[in-house]
Amino acid sequence: MLQLAIAVLIVIIGSAICSGSETALLSIPILKARQIAQSRQPAAVALLAIRQHVTRPIATIVILNNIFNIVGSIIIGRIAASVFGDTLLGVFSAALTFLIILFAEILPKTVGERYAERIGLIVALPVRAATWAFFPLIWVLEKITAPLTKGGKRPVTNETEIKLLAMLGYQEGLIEDDEAEMIQKVFRLNDLTAANIMTPRVAITYVAGADSLQTALEDIINSQHTRILVIGEDLDHVTGVALKAELLAAIVQGKSDAPVNTLMRQVSYVPETERADRLLKTFQTRREHLMVVVDEYGGVSGVVTLEDVVEVLTGEIVDETDRNVDLQALARQQRKRLLQTRGFRRERRS
Repeated sequence: MLQLAIAVLIVIIGSAICSGSETALLSIPILKARQIAQSRQPAAVALLAIRQHVTRPIATIVILNNIFNIVGSIIIGRIAASVFGDTLLGVFSAALTFLIILFAEILPKTVGERYAERIGLIVALPVRAATWAFFPLIWVLEKITAPLTKGGKRPVTNETEIKLLAMLGYQEGLIEDDEAEMIQKVFRLNDLTAANIMTPRVAITYVAGADSLQTALEDIINSQHTRILVIGEDLDHVTGVALKAELLAAIVQGKSDAPVNTLMRQVSYVPETERADRLLKTFQTRREHLMVVVDEYGGVSGVVTLEDVVEVLTGEIVDETDRNVDLQALARQQRKRLLQTRGFRRERRS
C-alpha cells in the first residue's frame, strides 16, 4: 500500500510541476522577459532564451509530462491490481483520474498563470538543462513535425496592442492620462501626410523678392508668421524664406531700399504625400523649421512647419501673437467666401 501511495504522489507531483511550468513560461510575454533579463541574472537570461525559442523547451516539458502520466499510470496500475484486485481497480482508476485532473492539471495551471514570473524564474534553468538532455529526441520530433509547422513567426506586438496596453495602463492607474493620450497620438504620425497638416496655399503670407523692404513693409507687419515666403513671379515660384524679425531689423537699421531677396534664406520642398513621421525626422536632420509643400505637378500647395508636426502630438499650439488658431479652417472659410463671390458675380452678369 505504501508503495502505491508513493507512486501516486510521484506521478501527481511530477505532472503538476510540468503543467505549472508550461503554463508559467507561456504566460510571460517576451517583452516582459526582456525586461527581466536586464538584471543579467542567470535565471533571467535563461528565461529570455526560453521565450525567444520556446518550441524546444515546451516540447521537453510535454515529453516529461507524458512520461509521468503514461509510464506512471502503467506502473500504478500494476501495483493497484495486486493491492485491490479486479474488484476495486475500477474505483481506484476513477479516483486517480480525478486526482490527476484536479491536482496535476487544473490547480498547477491556475497557479502557473497567476504567478508566472516567479515560477518562470525558478524553472528556467532546470528546463534549459532538461532541453539539452532531451535534445536528440526533440530533434527527431522536429524533423517529423517540420512540414506541419512551417510559417512565418508572429510579431512580438503590433500597433493595436500597444494602443490597447496604453489604454489599459491608464484605466489601471499605471500611467497618467496625458501619457496615454500621447502614446495614442504618436501612431498618428505615420497616418498623416504633409497635405493633412500643412498651412494651405490661401493662408500663406508671402512677399515678392524683387520688392524693396519699404514696399513690402505693410505685408511684413501684418503677417502673423515668424517666417515669410519670398516669391518670384508668382506663388508657384518660391525662391526662399525670410525671417520677419530680420526684415524688420533691416528696416530699422535704414536698409528700407534693399530688396527682400537679399535677406532670404534657402527653402526646402516636400511632396504632399510625405508622411508626418518622416517630416519630423527631416526637420531634425536639416535643422529647418519650414518647408514648402508641392503637389504632383510641382505647384505650391502650402507650407508645413515643425510646429505643425509637433501639434499632431500635443494638440494646437497657440502663442500670444496668433490671431487665428486653425489656419486650415481659416483657409476653408476664405475659399468658401471666394467661391460665393465668384458665384454672385456670375449671377449679376447673367
